[in-house]
Amino acid sequence: MAASPPRSAGILLFRQDSQLEVLLAHPGGPFWRNKQRGAWSIPKGLVDPGEDEQTAALREFAEETGCLLEPGRLVPLGEVQLRSRKTIVAWACRGDLDPAALESTSVRMEWPRDSGRVIEFPEIDQVRWCTLEEAAVLLNEGQLPLLGRLKEYLDHA
Repeated sequence: MAASPPRSAGILLFRQDSQLEVLLAHPGGPFWRNKQRGAWSIPKGLVDPGEDEQTAALREFAEETGCLLEPGRLVPLGEVQLRSRKTIVAWACRGDLDPAALESTSVRMEWPRDSGRVIEFPEIDQVRWCTLEEAAVLLNEGQLPLLGRLKEYLDHA
């Protein structure tokens, strides 16, 4: 029996003054260092076995950004599926975060692969506020529907 594809949970933080902006995260590490277009993501991560998905989204957001969010302020955005077959369940949350205050957890991995050399780097090396137009260029294409769902929610709120 084939293993089911991994599930991640994440949060699309947004703010709206004169224009709508969303917070995107750039993955750390050598593989992503020079990649921009399509490399950014919402802060997200794997759901632990038996863990509530909304709890996982809040935990991952805190681990990746250093910012705690309140669960009562989350708006469901549904699921998207990436090319890798990973499913992401996402919520939106109105809020603000200073990109300079980013405090991401560290990751250790062997790099280059099969070299025996282990490096450590932040899971997220940068967060950035983006307009929806900017986000549409930077965001991983599998997550693009989340932008439209956020806009639809705000248009009817």
